[in-house]
Amino acid sequence: MINRIEKEIVLPTLKGMSDARTPFEGILYPGLILTKDGPKILEYNTRFGDPETQTYMRLLDTDILDIFAACIDGKISDLEIKWKKNMYACNVVLVSKGYPGVYEKEKIISGIKEAEKQPDIVIFHAGTKVVRQDLTTNLTTNGGRVLGVSAIGDTLEEALKKSYKAIEKISFEGMQYRKDIGKSALNKI
Repeated sequence: MINRIEKEIVLPTLKGMSDARTPFEGILYPGLILTKDGPKILEYNTRFGDPETQTYMRLLDTDILDIFAACIDGKISDLEIKWKKNMYACNVVLVSKGYPGVYEKEKIISGIKEAEKQPDIVIFHAGTKVVRQDLTTNLTTNGGRVLGVSAIGDTLEEALKKSYKAIEKISFEGMQYRKDIGKSALNKI
């Protein structure tokens, strides 16, 4: 599927930009939908996707600053971008009650340090805020998407298990998350 997306969507887009004398170097994030007729483009963004980036950055084996520098210098085609081999990643987003609509804020978050002690876990902060009151400092919720719990593993199943195990350590009032992340991919492997 990746090859088809590259061949049918990404490369023709880049060629069109080049033909129009507006070549593109940088982050191009295509928003896609898979239909019965194949992948279709919904939108392009010239930024990283969130929360998708938290997953694929875990698999990147080339220093991201080298990639940025190559883009700035117009030499991205000279850089070999490497990915970790035989590795899978996932990211489960913890959200506030009410998200994506009206959601609650300033709920105290606990357990992040314990979750980060789990092997191969990285916690990405999104809607969090440090609140200092008197002699107390708390990390609280401050957005709909609160945290991303990312894991890597030798298999997708292993990465998912690690992520959900780390989530068990984290809590805040109204915390919600999907329990089906990666399930459809597991069924296809």
